[in-house]
Amino acid sequence: MLMHNAGHMVTGPAEAFTPEEMAAVYDTNVLGAQRVNRAALPLMRAQGHGLLVWTGSSSTRGGTPPYLAPYFAAKAAMDALAVSYAAEVARFGIETSIIVPGAFTSGTNHFANGGHPADQSTVTAYDRGYAGLMEQVAQRLAAITPLDADVSAVADAVVDIVNAPRGKRPFRTHIDPTDDGSAEVSEVADRVRVEFLERIGLADVLKPVNYQTT
Repeated sequence: MLMHNAGHMVTGPAEAFTPEEMAAVYDTNVLGAQRVNRAALPLMRAQGHGLLVWTGSSSTRGGTPPYLAPYFAAKAAMDALAVSYAAEVARFGIETSIIVPGAFTSGTNHFANGGHPADQSTVTAYDRGYAGLMEQVAQRLAAITPLDADVSAVADAVVDIVNAPRGKRPFRTHIDPTDDGSAEVSEVADRVRVEFLERIGLADVLKPVNYQTT
């Protein structure tokens, strides 16, 4: 079993991030997963079974506030990578499950600990119209988050997936206390994926097969 859980958040107006700063977010959130897959998948393919668990984000398909563009874009790229990998490793007996957490405003400090753009002159220019935006985002997310929302629910979901029978694990699991709409959009997107693969005769890549090494 391999779990992709690395992620780095940055906050600020998209224009203020240099290409190099944006690339650094992708390096952690997307390319990091690729590096780990290249190290682990040869063993999984050789043994004929395995499980890839990806920690995504409801921002991939849900409603999103501004000032988080590099992070949201990188998480969307990671989700697309996970979806493609799922079909490409299924014939080797390797299963895929994507965990999709929403915003948790207690038990985490992602806004406080996130990175910021170096181009402060552009940040200052945006402050003319968006002063205090991230504080507003944090407050308003907290206002719509149920009081009993506990980030440990994400860990519980991972445990349930790992313990589920092989071939019966959900492709995508949402844990989203603010209900930003990601689950609804993902349901349509994942259904379209299934229908398309079935239509072109590749339904077998939707689930891990009983693969035997030679």
